[in-house]
Amino acid sequence: MQGETFGAPSRVLRAVMLGDVVGDPGMEALERLLPPLVKERSVDFVVANGENAASGFGLTLPHLQRLFAAGVDVVSSGNHIWEKREFLPVLDTEKRVLRPMNYAPGSPGNGWVTLEKPSPWGGPPVTWAALNLQGREYMTPLDCPFRAFDAFGEALQASVPESSQGNPVILVDFHAESSREKEALAYYLDGRASVVAGTHTHVQTTDERLLPKGTAYITDLGMCGALDGVIGMDTKICLDRARNQVLYRMEVAAATEGCRTAIQGIIVEFDGDTRKALSVKRI
Repeated sequence: MQGETFGAPSRVLRAVMLGDVVGDPGMEALERLLPPLVKERSVDFVVANGENAASGFGLTLPHLQRLFAAGVDVVSSGNHIWEKREFLPVLDTEKRVLRPMNYAPGSPGNGWVTLEKPSPWGGPPVTWAALNLQGREYMTPLDCPFRAFDAFGEALQASVPESSQGNPVILVDFHAESSREKEALAYYLDGRASVVAGTHTHVQTTDERLLPKGTAYITDLGMCGALDGVIGMDTKICLDRARNQVLYRMEVAAATEGCRTAIQGIIVEFDGDTRKALSVKRI
């Protein structure tokens, strides 16, 4: 079966990547379900896309703090990160929240970060690198995400501390509309990134797999939020938009009694020595 391996090495690292957190239902589901998942599966690192956490559009400092408190190490984003203007200064001061790195130079914030975390088997710490890119097909034109990753390589090597245990584990959130563009970037980065995971559509795909050179891939992580809605949003409003072609402002699906909520994403295991992916499974 794709995504499975046998005879895994004894030194294994584990990461969770979660799809777009949509409003209060997504926040509450993440706060309820992520901590036990991290504990039960001995997860070493967590990335979650937070661009829809604040009422479905954008991010605020209180929401960011809740994500960190729930166990998220790095919060990635996408085109909606600019919705809350009061949050923009936080992008410059909190390095653990990312905006896509292929926005033009001078944009607030940063597109990648490295963090050291304790090694699960002792010894020097492990360096984790989280990277955020945004697609260009069917979206606002930006700088090339392929070239942006190429430029990232030299800066990354310079940022890794000498005390780090081995090469960094590189986790890429590619926030894009086009499945073709997502797969193309994944093959372009195969062997250079540990994971390439797509976000943006809020619909989890079932194509998780290991690429030939050791990179784990999925076209879209899905979302964290209300399942009884349309991509986490109010069903009636979404139907009215589709039927009438009037761009009514979408609202987050209400978490009423009986409403199903979930967190969606992947859990990936890596070889602790090579940083190549060993397995990838959907959450």
